[in-house]
Parts: sequence; structure tokens; C-alpha cells
Amino acid sequence: MRMVFGLVLVLGLALAGFAVYMARGIINQNAVALERARAGQTQAIPTVNVFVAKKALAYGDILNKDDIQMIAWPKDALPKTAFTDPAILFPAGDNKARIVLRATDQFEPILSSAVTKPGEDAGITTLLAKGMRAFAIRVDVASGVSGFLRPSDHVDIYWTGNGGGATGDVTRLIEPGVNVIAVDQTSSNSQTTATIIARTITVEATPQQVATLAQAQATGKLSMSLVGNNDSSVASAVEVDSNRLLGIQAKAIAPAAAVEAPKVCTIRQRNGDKVTEVPIPCTN
Repeated sequence: MRMVFGLVLVLGLALAGFAVYMARGIINQNAVALERARAGQTQAIPTVNVFVAKKALAYGDILNKDDIQMIAWPKDALPKTAFTDPAILFPAGDNKARIVLRATDQFEPILSSAVTKPGEDAGITTLLAKGMRAFAIRVDVASGVSGFLRPSDHVDIYWTGNGGGATGDVTRLIEPGVNVIAVDQTSSNSQTTATIIARTITVEATPQQVATLAQAQATGKLSMSLVGNNDSSVASAVEVDSNRLLGIQAKAIAPAAAVEAPKVCTIRQRNGDKVTEVPIPCTN
């Protein structure tokens, strides 16, 4: 009996060992297959080394070497303006700093459009396109869209003033789709809260638009309406006067009746060689 029990025990241990051996072999095969799949996937996607932000960067921050790191980035998804060469991002022997122009999230590539050139001022002039000018418009809570304007928004600008004639004040769209580049002293679009009491809105305009806005601001009141981010339409000519607002139809004024001149009756009197006409009462 003991021999049978011992034989069964030995046979059980042998089977258990064989099962462990087989399971380990299957696990090793799966691990090898997984590594091969990962290696094949890595080789299938070409990458390129690119500089990204180590931490979130805000507008106005000075970009230092400690703020960036290089990581592998899919080549097909790499932005054209991303920095891949350290000699370009930080030129050798050049101690002039770059300044961040817009908020950059952690691990976001450093773009040439998001930082200044070495030593360049990060003022509002860097935000102006070629041939454009910055023009400041005085606003209050109402005319400034309740303080919800932010840099990079687009607005339609309306003028309200005396239109002349019998119509009284007129409100007219004078500049549609103007780009806002600064609100008060802020030119970063990373602001998430509304500016409750904005005093000035700086817009990007051509010299002709600047002249129009300056004249309009001097002769009346300017108001703005916010254009949606996905709205690519251009507002057409818009004008509303007091009569149109109240639905008053302009009435044609009848010409005044001609006033008949009073009839004058005269008689002729001769005095020597002179003849004169003397007025007398008309009988008819």
C-alpha cells in the first residue's frame, strides 16, 4: 500500500513539474512575440527628435535650456515650425534670450511662432502682420462686449453718430471682422477669465482702417460685436437710423401752394411831358 501511495505521489509531482515547464514555455513564447510586435511597431513609425516644454510656459516667460527637453516625435505629425536642432533654438555664443509669446503646455513642441527670436522684444509689435498697424479703441463694459473679448478674437465694429438730415443718429457697420491683438495691457490669449472693466481694445488694422476708426471715434461712439470662432462669413453693409428702428415711414412733403400776388390797379396821369402810374383801389 505504501509503495502504491509513493508511486502515485511521484507520478503527481512529475505531472505537476511537466505542467509548470509547459506553462513557462508558453509564457516565454508570448513575451518574445510581444517584444517582436513592439519592435515592429516602433520601426513602422519613423520619429524625429524634437524639443518640447518640460513644464507649462506662460506668455512673457523667458525660455531657458532647463525649460525644455528632447523627445522622439512622430515624423509625419511634426509641426513645420518645431525646433529639432539645438544650434537653432539656442545659437552658440548668443546669450540673447527668447521670450514665450503664447501659453505652451507641458510636452508641447516649442514652435518658432510661439517664441521670439533671440533678443527680440515680446511687445505688441511682434503680433502685427506685415503692413498692419495697432489701433487702440476706448471701450466700456457695454461697448466692449461685457469684458469677454480676448486677444485673437475677431469683432465687427459699429459707429453711432449724427447721420445728418431728418433721420437723427445712425448706427452703421464700418469695419467687419477686425482682429483683436490686446485687451488693456494684455496681449496673450491664454486668459481664461473675463476682463470686467476693460478700458481699451487694441486691434490690428490697415492704415486706411486706422484713419476710418480714428475719424469715427472722434465723431461718434464705437461699439463691438464678437464674431464666432467658426464663423467665416463677412458682414455686409448694415445701417439703422431712428426712423427705421421705430418703423417710421418717411412721408413725402407736398410742395407749398403758390401764393398769388395781390392785384394792383393803376391809372396814368400826365404832368407836362411826364407820364406816371398812380395806384388806385381795384373795383373788381
